[in-house]
Amino acid sequence: MITFKNVSKRYAAGHCALRNLNFHIPAGEMAFLTGHSGAGKSTILKLIGLLERPSAGEITVNQRLLNQIKSRRIPYHRREVGMIFQNHCLLPDRTVFDNIAMPLVVRGVGHQERSKRVRAVLDRVGLLNKEKDYPETLSGGEQQRVGIARAVVCRPPVLLADEPTGNLDPDLSKEIMQLFLDFNAVGVTLLIATHDISLIESMNQPILHIEQGERQDP
Repeated sequence: MITFKNVSKRYAAGHCALRNLNFHIPAGEMAFLTGHSGAGKSTILKLIGLLERPSAGEITVNQRLLNQIKSRRIPYHRREVGMIFQNHCLLPDRTVFDNIAMPLVVRGVGHQERSKRVRAVLDRVGLLNKEKDYPETLSGGEQQRVGIARAVVCRPPVLLADEPTGNLDPDLSKEIMQLFLDFNAVGVTLLIATHDISLIESMNQPILHIEQGERQDP
């Protein structure tokens, strides 16, 4: 499902974020990216979502070679890759319902189907009673759930998360990870970047440890 083959990423200023990185995550698997700040975790996620392009090497996602995707086709690729950020990136002037519905609006999904899918995912993340609320009225954990709901409402086969529990207490972190396990149980491929080693070691999932842009075997 996700394959990196000799992938490197060097920025214009000369900083080398990744060096000859190789890994493969099969379809339907859940894996974690670990490493110190600046190790290259976020760069890996950005490359998968085509927010960045590799300087060298090949990246394949869902049997599609990303190196060959033209710029005009990037939005179509992103429809198959849900992305969750630590800072939620919610629109403050839109309700919870409207924040989650945004990707469906962009796709031109009709009102009836849109309402059905938004409420279904709200129920899945335990926020069905919050659909008319605004982000500023929600707790940090609730905002993260809205971000997750928005990422999965289009039912992408791949889900990426960048430090999704970084601002949450241990109990809320476990709840968020359980949501990811639930999505993985229905076949979604997940790659999650996190510093929370104690939490992920208890989950018995593959771990890719990155140091200075290179994979380090345990």
